[in-house]
Amino acid sequence: MSAWQVVEAQWTAKHHGLHHFVSCQEEYSLLSRRLDREMMPMLQAYGLGLIPFAPLANGLLTGKYQRDMPMPEGARLSYMRRAADRYLTDSNWSVVERLEGFAAERGHTLLELAVSWLLRRPQVASVIAGATKPGQVEQNSRAAGWALTEEDMREIDRLTAG
Repeated sequence: MSAWQVVEAQWTAKHHGLHHFVSCQEEYSLLSRRLDREMMPMLQAYGLGLIPFAPLANGLLTGKYQRDMPMPEGARLSYMRRAADRYLTDSNWSVVERLEGFAAERGHTLLELAVSWLLRRPQVASVIAGATKPGQVEQNSRAAGWALTEEDMREIDRLTAG
């Protein structure tokens, strides 16, 4: 849904006595920031929350994938060819490597950075990150304990600018 479609739906609801949107769900992650320019300001203006899908970029932001290394057995991008073609690009690998360095310098993992960054975004209402193993649930939970600073956020913007 585009920002204009959300605005139109909000206006329609208001003028016809209907319940209005309180949140929307769109792809949003450190590797997919297309919402920053139009959608995030619109969400803020209308008091809407965002529930990002693919918050870990189909696993690329978990740290389990490494450039030029065999894919982990059973991992999503090892069998989802279209998603792998979309996410496993040279530019994404470059961003991931920069972000891994940023997180490691601060004693954290890439996954913790990805979730912490989303939680720091003002319009993100919740981060729903999947898990198939108990350790992944624990790592997802630990991510909420890392409070990124304004300086961190500016540096992340620089690192993800491409």
